[in-house]
Amino acid sequence: MRPQTLDDWLLHLEHLHPKTIALGLERTLEVRQRLGLNSTFPIITVGGTNGKGSVCALLEAMLHAAGYRVGCYTSPHLLDYNERVRIGKQAVSDAQLCAAFEKVEQARTKKALDSKDASPTPTRPRGGRGQSSESIAIPLTYFEFGTLAAMQCFIEQKIEVAILEVGLGGRLDAVNVFDSECAVVTSVDMDHMDYLGDTREKIAAEKAGIFRPGKVAIYGDPDMPQAIVQAAQRIGASLWHLGEQFSFTAGAQQWNYRGVNVTRSALPHPALRGALQLNNASTALAALDALKDALPVSMEAARRGLAEVVLAGRFQVLPGRPQIILDVAHNPRAARALAHNLEAMPPSHKTYAVCAMLKDKDMAGVVQVLKDQVQVWLVAGIDAPRGASAAELAQALQQAGITRNVRTCLTVTDAMRQACNEAAENDRIMVFGSFYTVAEVMRVRGLRSA
Repeated sequence: MRPQTLDDWLLHLEHLHPKTIALGLERTLEVRQRLGLNSTFPIITVGGTNGKGSVCALLEAMLHAAGYRVGCYTSPHLLDYNERVRIGKQAVSDAQLCAAFEKVEQARTKKALDSKDASPTPTRPRGGRGQSSESIAIPLTYFEFGTLAAMQCFIEQKIEVAILEVGLGGRLDAVNVFDSECAVVTSVDMDHMDYLGDTREKIAAEKAGIFRPGKVAIYGDPDMPQAIVQAAQRIGASLWHLGEQFSFTAGAQQWNYRGVNVTRSALPHPALRGALQLNNASTALAALDALKDALPVSMEAARRGLAEVVLAGRFQVLPGRPQIILDVAHNPRAARALAHNLEAMPPSHKTYAVCAMLKDKDMAGVVQVLKDQVQVWLVAGIDAPRGASAAELAQALQQAGITRNVRTCLTVTDAMRQACNEAAENDRIMVFGSFYTVAEVMRVRGLRSA
């Protein structure tokens, strides 16, 4: 019997493949062909170590303000799976998702059409060869299944432009079965080394796998790995680099953007807080420049999108006292941005850290960056397959030289409760380390993700 509710479907998706992460394009390409998913709208693919979510949100906000029907696919979600698939800045309904899941499941489990009847196979990025058309049930991962369902929703709802966020890496990520008109790599840092490589250049090469011949490829950080340059040259993509082909100048109240044959002046600072948001906003504007013939965006729409963009859990400061800051920072680069943002704020008497992380992250590296900002550490476990226990995180703090004022808690909720009980009005509580960590606090406090 097929699943009936969204919760049933999500439980079903968790058991289709023996691995949570299984990079490769063959399975997704085959099911895409069976579904006949061929888009007529332009696609912007966004990858990178940090900043992907912000760039997607900025693109979505500005394109929406310009009047386009925008589909945006991002991951992971904070509170509800529906957050991952948005049309017109609204999460799609349970019914829409269930209908799309049903179609993907039918395609996944039935014999493929004969080659003469099959839909055209998309341009295959490096690393993907189609499976035999005789295969029956194809074991998609949770992310692969969700990616195909998102595109099914977008095509059925007749969107005008799609923004697809890479899940992990790029070259072998499921979104890479769809050809983009513009590909963005926001930044490259050391993360997911077990899958992407043990050097920044190797990781960059994997992320650059989303570039396409003859299309614009954007790198949104001044420090560009050579592998990005080499990948663009090898396939004939037009590379635009922050600080070269496009740049920005910041003022106290406004900022200016310079792109390829275009300038945008007197822009409002993005509604997203944080030191790197002008990097992200400039990168988003560069992507819009690359598509300006097909999707023109006026100055008014760009300004409105920048002013109205919303993204939960990225240096999100909650109202009230003590001050509470939510940030999904989970690698050293993101931790450095978080530390920089804290330094730019008025000082607090004492900072409490509510921290929980996944065990495959550089836990010691993250806390090392933030140790001078925190006076009391409340570390908790994450109840997920990759979640670190409170004891494992406490050990990482010890490796970083943090031995005083460290308390272990069973859950993030327990840690947050303890922090709120102890913190005075002039203190602040910083919640970080993972999407799981921030999501648990949002649920406890009754917050919404949008």
